[in-house]
This record gives sequence, C-alpha cells and structure tokens, in this order.
Amino acid sequence: MRKHNFKVRLLSFIALCGIVMMFTACSNEDVAQGSVETNTANNDNLTTFVTGNPATRTSLNYDDGAFFWESGDYIYVKDDNGTWHKSSNAPTEKTASFKFKVPGKYTDHTSYKVYYPGKQGSNNSVTISATQLQKTPNSTAHIGEAGDCGTADATGGNGVFNFRLDHQAAILVFQPFTENDAVKNCYLTKIEVTSDNDITDTYTLDTTSGELTGSGSGKTITVTTKGDGSYAQGFPLKTSSANVATNGTYVVIRPGTHALTVRYWIKDYVTQVEGAVTKTYPAFDYEKNDYYDMTANLNVTDYDGRKYYMWDAKNNYWNGHEWNSATPLQPVLKGGTYTKTGDDNFYNNERPGGSKAAMYSCIDLPSANVMAWYVKEGDPHWDGGEVWTTMGHLYKGGMWFKKKLYIPQFSATKAPNPINTDIASSFSDYTLNANPAQGTPTAKALYFFVPALGQYSWNSFGGLGTDGYYWTSSGSNEDGNWAYFLQFNSSNVTLSSDGSESGRYVMRFN
Repeated sequence: MRKHNFKVRLLSFIALCGIVMMFTACSNEDVAQGSVETNTANNDNLTTFVTGNPATRTSLNYDDGAFFWESGDYIYVKDDNGTWHKSSNAPTEKTASFKFKVPGKYTDHTSYKVYYPGKQGSNNSVTISATQLQKTPNSTAHIGEAGDCGTADATGGNGVFNFRLDHQAAILVFQPFTENDAVKNCYLTKIEVTSDNDITDTYTLDTTSGELTGSGSGKTITVTTKGDGSYAQGFPLKTSSANVATNGTYVVIRPGTHALTVRYWIKDYVTQVEGAVTKTYPAFDYEKNDYYDMTANLNVTDYDGRKYYMWDAKNNYWNGHEWNSATPLQPVLKGGTYTKTGDDNFYNNERPGGSKAAMYSCIDLPSANVMAWYVKEGDPHWDGGEVWTTMGHLYKGGMWFKKKLYIPQFSATKAPNPINTDIASSFSDYTLNANPAQGTPTAKALYFFVPALGQYSWNSFGGLGTDGYYWTSSGSNEDGNWAYFLQFNSSNVTLSSDGSESGRYVMRFN
C-alpha cells in the first residue's frame, strides 16, 4: 500500500519553482493566489472567489497529485448575515482554475470559509456515496459525484477572495493484476469495499476545522467499472503487474482507521461466469487529502485440463490431443461434444483388468475408505461462489470437505458407520450419500476445496461448474473396468462405482 499526499506534492513544486515565483507567477492554467480582480458592472451583486492552485481541483491526476475542477462543481459560502449561498456559476468543462461568482454580502471580513460538498451535497453537508461509478480506467471525473469534498479559507477583499481547497475525503486507487492467463481474458466489472466501521453516509464539514464530522452506518461501497465502447464490459485485466492506466479504479471513502475486505468482481464473457476474488487489508489509517495505492494479485487457482483420465489409465483422456496441443480435440466449454473414431488410443489407454488397486494415474488418489469418510463425516459444503479457472476460462462452484486431520475417528483402513468395513479391498459396490450444507464453511482453514470440473462421458463434456467427478484409487477386484468414484453437486454428495470409460478428474485430496 503506497500513500500519496497532495500537500507533499505541492511543497515539492514550491521547492522546484521558488517561493517568490509561487506567489507572483501566473500561467495559462493557474490563477495565482495573490492576483487582484475587480468586479465588473454585470457582477455588482456577486463576489468573486478565485481558485487556481493545483491542490484546489476536484478530479485527480494520479501521476502528480494535481486536481482539476470538473463540469458542474459548485462552491458554498456563508455570508455576513449567516446565510448560505451557492455559487451562481460552475465550470462547464474540466479546468485548472475558475472564478466562482457567489451571491451575498462579504464586506465585514477579510476571510471567509469556502465549502465544496461534492456534487451530491449542499452547504456543508456531504454524502459519500455507497454506489460509485467509473466509466473509464484511471479516470477521476466521478469523484465529485462519489463524495470528494473540501474546505478552504478564502482571503482578500474588495469583492475578490482567493482560496486553495483542502480535501477532506480519502481516495483508494485499486490496481488489480493477474498472472493467470484465463483471468487475463476476463473483465473487472465492479469492486466492493467493506470496512469494519463506517466509510459511507452523510457527514458535515465542520465550520471551524473544515473536517468531516458525524458518524454513519454505511460500511460497504461498490464502484461499478463499466462505461461505453471498449469499456462496456468492464476494465481489462491483461497485465501481470499493477498498472493504473489499464484498470486504475478510484473509490472515495471517509478518512479514518479501517480494516478493509475488498471483493474484485470479474467476468468471463465466453462462459458468462461472473465471480469475486476476495482480498483483505489490515487496519490502516487512511488520512484525508491523501490517496492510496491498493494493488492486488488476482491469483485464482487454475486446474490443469490434462488431468481427466479413464480410471487408472496410463495417459490422460485426450493424450496427444489436449486443448492446448498442436492438434486439439478436447472440448473446453460445458456442453462441448466429440465423436470417437476407430482409433481410440488417445481417449483411454485402458489398463488391464483383474487388479483392485490402482497402479498408474490413480495410484496416489484417496481410497474408497478415505473418500467415504469425506462424504459421511467431512461436513461437505457446496459453495457456488468460489471462482477458479481451467483451460483458459473462468468458472465457479465446488465442494468444501473437512480435512482428515479434523475428522474424529478417521480411519484409512475402513469406511465409517454404518458400513464400518474395508470397502477398498472387498469392493462390494457400496453407495454412500450425503446432503451438503450451503456456502463457505465458517472455519474455512479446516477444509479443502474441490472444484466442479465435470466429466467427459457419452461424447459430451458435462457438469462443468455444477458437478464434480473424481476417481478413487480403489478398483474392482474382479474387473479392472469398474472403480469407486466421488460425485457431487449442490444438493448431493455420493460415493459409488461404475465402469471406467468416462474421463474424470484425478486429484490428490487433503
């Protein structure tokens, strides 16, 4: 997490240019703080509040910390009679400086408090929005709508006052990246930021200190990252390191010490799967007038598409014709079909029958006894939101099982009650069923996740994202073409046996 301070950047500018130049020079973008202007006859009833310093603007330049005023930005000032007045004009386009015209009487003092409450606020009331929208990467044109705000002490006289805005919100700059090629094909559609305390609500700019005061109840902010044209589907995730130009996303929050949980929502428009990758950030003091780099590696687990086998086959189901080979025949999308030819060697490579124990691809898999414990005593939980990738695409859905270390009376030599016998050796074609709980387990560290990777069967690739099929190391002691396997979906978990012709996933469990 890298912090940027607007004030520090301003002081660096002073050091470079010299204090005298800072207070006397005037460029084509900035109106110097000490410049003098007299109201014209057309503005006799209006007082001019001039702003032109880089720290006064209301959309952010990430590289140098400079702000700009945006179209529709208004300021508010309380006059000599204690009456609030909104400026009668506002910029019509992005600008570095502006002369606000404000009704009211401003002759009793040489200094007045100026309030910028954002585009949803008025007077000194500010709303930091729970729903924010950014249409293009690395754009801050929306932060005034989102709740960026500020105050200033305007000084001067004779109808002209100069001010420099002090921003009172904090800004998070999210920059997700990934090393997963499948995720690089996805788009960032939104970011949800949840805090342990309030970060969004309606607050008050204090009339003395100028800072945000009051408490709120809003703990979650969602920024949608969709716009038009090339960004209609969201922001790209094509970089292997943080790159603010590619998908930099700005979120306005209330300053303070917050522990944040961030959910990065990504979507694969080929599979139409959308899911969230969650990251946590420890408690940290996000100060006003600052912006913070929030980088995140969306390291979604990828499962190798070459691990589908017939039971204990020597080579995988698509040997030599895998999805990423020179001559691919393997379907990669759910519902994909295929047709076997007279040459079936690359589909099966079957092992000889007559042995009950695996010798090749299934030798290190859980036995039927072990798998029975996962089914009956492993407290299975179906999680339809857990995201993962395989063969270049995003999916979600799978089952959590308790690790054997945390299963009471676990035994690898016999199945649990009511069977209570060694089914790995006897192969009596037992079937065990369980109804899974729903959602992620509370004590997640005690469990392991198994994705719903589907299977190749009957010339079709089925169940991807909805069903899991996993071989055990236990085959029939009479027929090598029969073996135990695990099957699950959102409503059922089953250990059973059948023929070995299907292409099912091989995975070493906990």
